[in-house]
Amino acid sequence: MKMSIADTFREGVVFITGSTGFLGKILLEKLLRSCDVKTIAVLVRGKKGLAASQRVADIFKQATFDRLRFEKPDFITKIKIIDGNLEEPSLGFSTGDRDWLIKNVNFVFHCAATVRFNETLQIATKINIQGTENILELATKMTNLKGFVHVSTAYSHCPRSEIKEQFYPVSISANELKDLIKRGENTQKIFSVDWPNTYTFTKALSENVILTNENQFPISIFRPSIIGCTKCEPEPGWLDNINGPSSIIAPLIVGFLRTFQLSTDKRTDIVPVDYTANALISVMWSTVNRHNYSYEKNKEPKIYNYVSSVDSPIHWDKIIQYTFETYHQAPPLGSMWYIFCIFSTNRWFVDILRFLLHRIPAAFVDLLFHIRGKNPKMLKMYKKLENMTDLLKVFTTSEWKFDNSNVRELWSSLSQEDRETFWFGFEEFDWKSYIKCTFYGIRKHILHEDLSNMTIALKKNQKLYWCHQLCIFFIIHIVFKVCWILIL
Repeated sequence: MKMSIADTFREGVVFITGSTGFLGKILLEKLLRSCDVKTIAVLVRGKKGLAASQRVADIFKQATFDRLRFEKPDFITKIKIIDGNLEEPSLGFSTGDRDWLIKNVNFVFHCAATVRFNETLQIATKINIQGTENILELATKMTNLKGFVHVSTAYSHCPRSEIKEQFYPVSISANELKDLIKRGENTQKIFSVDWPNTYTFTKALSENVILTNENQFPISIFRPSIIGCTKCEPEPGWLDNINGPSSIIAPLIVGFLRTFQLSTDKRTDIVPVDYTANALISVMWSTVNRHNYSYEKNKEPKIYNYVSSVDSPIHWDKIIQYTFETYHQAPPLGSMWYIFCIFSTNRWFVDILRFLLHRIPAAFVDLLFHIRGKNPKMLKMYKKLENMTDLLKVFTTSEWKFDNSNVRELWSSLSQEDRETFWFGFEEFDWKSYIKCTFYGIRKHILHEDLSNMTIALKKNQKLYWCHQLCIFFIIHIVFKVCWILIL
């Protein structure tokens, strides 16, 4: 009889890379709260003058660990900080840390990656490919390893319209790519022909690194789609960044984003980060169990497409609709303008609207800043926003057909108790409630506003509404006068 998920991890030693990232924090919190692990070793590097230990201490002060601090106040005693860097040979570990990991680790969650879409190919290769190779090399030496899960992305093979839970060939191998970079050759055309960014391209190559790895040990590949804020745990609506759906919703609700290249009739694919962490933990449980049967040991690694569009599809028009509905109930006090945005798939039309709705108003505001002796910043902010939305447009104007048979099989294999503790299914998922949750999460964690300002925020929004209507009237009036003059 298979052990429960919690029993599988009981008194085990877990090693997590990427624990300072969005998914990594929720994974770490969930393991500490729901599994009686012995130790969790976290790979962290010093950054911006902060030592690894200080970065970890700062992370544990964040709101996402409030519930854990209340339920298990001594959780910090189970954390072991490993100071290292994925990009360095031997991961930059001390001899003592390396020996400890080799001797003690039972489970490896490799979550670390650079998720920046506009990262240079050289840096993305170092972190996403070479970093994965370094972790795999270390894992082959672990004497008590029970399972290894590599976190990829559902869009690793986004040049394909249909993505199954299988490996796909890539036109170049990881070693060939590294050789080209070492020789200083132009590598831009290698990925830009098919892949929209270096992130998805290097993730595809990382998967094939795992496939061609000669050392066979219990390993799986986990491919989540676009990760959004928490649905339930440790609190609804928690997020610490404006990546994923929040990168569109946040600038939209403050009146900053006024036009965007998006196809409202296309499906999108979003998964809550707490559901994702639960699915990731369940994949590790399945990996361990699968390898315990001798006939599974020499099979190729299993891939899990963790997506929502198969069981609970949602289109962009619904996300926009639910966002607008929630906005009218609780507009942010920090809004700079009334919510207004024109969506189109036509690139040239969006570029014209950007000039009229973004850059002209921004130039006018920058002029006022300059007159008052302040540094102009609006045009710079809009340039940054437009660069970001350009990187997203492939995901907001396209849709993919995913297969998630392995995930469905995994879900059906869980006991009722495990399902309740590690819920990740999308049957009858309430998207309206989730988008509302996302809205309030942005309001609280990104805009740092609580609901006590609701009355004043509604009053301000009413003023912004009439200013918006006045501007529309003024523009129509100007257009009408120009047309009248031309006719005469």
